[in-house]
Amino acid sequence: MNLYSNKQKWKIALLVFALLLVGVSLFVSNRIVSKVAEREKERAQHWVGAIQKKIELVQLTNKTFSELREQERDKMSLWVEATTEAAKKSPLDEDFSNNFPLTIAKRNTDIPVIAVDDDGYISGSRNLDFDTSSLRGLYPNATRKEIIQNYDDSLLVLAGIWKKKNASFTVEVFDGFFISYYYTDSKGITELEYKRDSLIEAFNTDLINNESLVPVLLVDGTTKKLIRTNIPEVNKKESRTKEFIQSMSSNEPLLIDFQNGTKSKLYYGASPELKQLQYFPYIQFIVIGLFAFIGYVIFSTFRKAEQNQVWAGMAKETAHQLGTPLSSLMAWVQLLESKEIDPMVTKEMQKDIDRLEKVTDRFSKIGSNAQLSDNDICLTVRNVMSYLKPRISNKINVIVNSNGNIQVKHNASLIEWVVENIAKNAVDAMAAEGQLEVNVSEAINWVHIDIKDTGKGIPQNQLSTIFEPGFSSKKRGWGLGLSLVKRIVKEYHKGNVFVLESQLDIGTTFRISLPR
Repeated sequence: MNLYSNKQKWKIALLVFALLLVGVSLFVSNRIVSKVAEREKERAQHWVGAIQKKIELVQLTNKTFSELREQERDKMSLWVEATTEAAKKSPLDEDFSNNFPLTIAKRNTDIPVIAVDDDGYISGSRNLDFDTSSLRGLYPNATRKEIIQNYDDSLLVLAGIWKKKNASFTVEVFDGFFISYYYTDSKGITELEYKRDSLIEAFNTDLINNESLVPVLLVDGTTKKLIRTNIPEVNKKESRTKEFIQSMSSNEPLLIDFQNGTKSKLYYGASPELKQLQYFPYIQFIVIGLFAFIGYVIFSTFRKAEQNQVWAGMAKETAHQLGTPLSSLMAWVQLLESKEIDPMVTKEMQKDIDRLEKVTDRFSKIGSNAQLSDNDICLTVRNVMSYLKPRISNKINVIVNSNGNIQVKHNASLIEWVVENIAKNAVDAMAAEGQLEVNVSEAINWVHIDIKDTGKGIPQNQLSTIFEPGFSSKKRGWGLGLSLVKRIVKEYHKGNVFVLESQLDIGTTFRISLPR
């Protein structure tokens, strides 16, 4: 009967069940994670769709602005034509040259205009947002002439800027005298553009900074230059853009076509909630495993304590039950001696009775603090082997190398039990034929008792389990012998017992190590 083997089967079965449960849980969690990831992808696609709608709105607005600018250019063209016609019919005096160009456009109340003569002097301006008062604040110590000069210089610079955006108109007011008209977008168009840009900026900011949105990176399609993102780390340090793009490479980027020759890419990753959901099952299993381990340790401790109590109770009860038959046997031996029976018979019977008394003493010590004393370990080994030698097969050659005197703290009765148990197992392994050798040796801090046989050996896969309760290679038996050996050596003597060497069909060597 191999109780340990049955226990191992149950452990394997429970492990397989636990792994199956974990596998099912991970499968279900991964399904949920996949669904959440798909939903987040849809959210990113909706974001791209909103961007595309915004692009359409911008393009429509830009088209409208182009039409308005064209209308304003047509107005300026009509004013220029009117100025040209009026100049042909007007008197050529100085007052006309200074006032007429702007007078012709007096109905222009929104288009900013700057008139410059062919000598580079300002002839006039209209619908400008600044005047000389702003310059007075900048140059408080300047004269009026200097302020006017600064004002005119500023208008010339402004006219040059406008010329880059809108083509100017030049009119010959009279022979050899030309005036150029420079204009820019009207106040109405400028205000509308500002409101459009503000609306788009607010739309982008609100959309991409939405905390419920997945992490996104909007970059230029060719240079991968950052356009906008809702990732705080990238906003603080733009150089980390490539790092985050690589981390999002598992998701195919979404392409945004601005329909004006420029394209952008939207990279998106998993939201913090999705990442937490991905790792949550593993964290859950770790926590469950930790609690299971703690529970196992606690219950194992209680179970071992209970087993120890049962073990000690059974041993003491066995010792108690043996007491009465031993007393009877002792009386029978005395009776046989009085009948003048062969002394050899009564002598051997007395040895067996003494042995039973030792066994009874051993069992009575289980569960109690064993009394250790400095005794000759060699004498202890010789005593137990001298008892065993005539009781095993004469085909087994018994060799005992323990002729010295080695003092070590031990309980002679319990150590005899240990040596006897291992020696009997060795005899069984040899099938009543071979060599049994017992050697006692000294080390610096240890005394070693080596028990070597020439039996069948122990397989490598069993070396770590032979001392477990319930393990037995025999068809009959409870597998408690070596477990008891380990208990006596480790718990009572603070020593160690292990298989020093074992080879199949060659033999096994057990070593008992006792501290000095």
